Amino acid sequence: MSSLPHSRLHGKGVYAITDGPRDDLFAAVEAALAGGVRLLQYRDTTRDVERRRAEADEISRLCAGHGVPLIIDADLELARQTSAGLHVGRDDVSIADARAALGPDAIIGAACYGSLERARRMAAEGADYLSFGAMYRSTTLPDATVVSHDLLTQVTALGVPVVAIGGINADNAKALIDAGADYVAAISAVFAARDIQTATRRLADLFDPHPGILR
Repeated sequence: MSSLPHSRLHGKGVYAITDGPRDDLFAAVEAALAGGVRLLQYRDTTRDVERRRAEADEISRLCAGHGVPLIIDADLELARQTSAGLHVGRDDVSIADARAALGPDAIIGAACYGSLERARRMAAEGADYLSFGAMYRSTTLPDATVVSHDLLTQVTALGVPVVAIGGINADNAKALIDAGADYVAAISAVFAARDIQTATRRLADLFDPHPGILR
């Protein structure tokens, strides 16, 4: 079984996930980064290859400016082209194939839905984080099955960073952090907010309310 030392992630915080094509995408990403995002995933399920590549390139530059890792959702080739990490689901490329394509330093995370069995397998294959959800009803994935918070506590035994996803906002995220989530993933709670930077900071403050204070 794998353990924490193999993970390329350190610390805890907000994992923001973009919400598909939008005219103000770069400004929205910049606002989320300024609000304290620790990981950012580019998620766009359209097939506009040229636009997606251009957007991922620009977001990669924005993330680098804030020292935040960029993760690409499901698209191995786009992750390779942009020197980013990769988030894989059950129907995507294997961890081994992703690692072979992206190299030893890439962050490769795995969606585990509500399955401890899959989590154990993904951890053994070298996933850098394991995501679980939906934790609450989600407007982005309305058909996703809601899973128990206890799952987050159980999976901490694997020693791999845990990401909670699905219907999360600043009012309900603390329960997930207390249950064992190292990262809370948010789409609409960040990118549908009127003030993206402030919305992101509200979530980030659940992890560290005084980020400017040296400890």
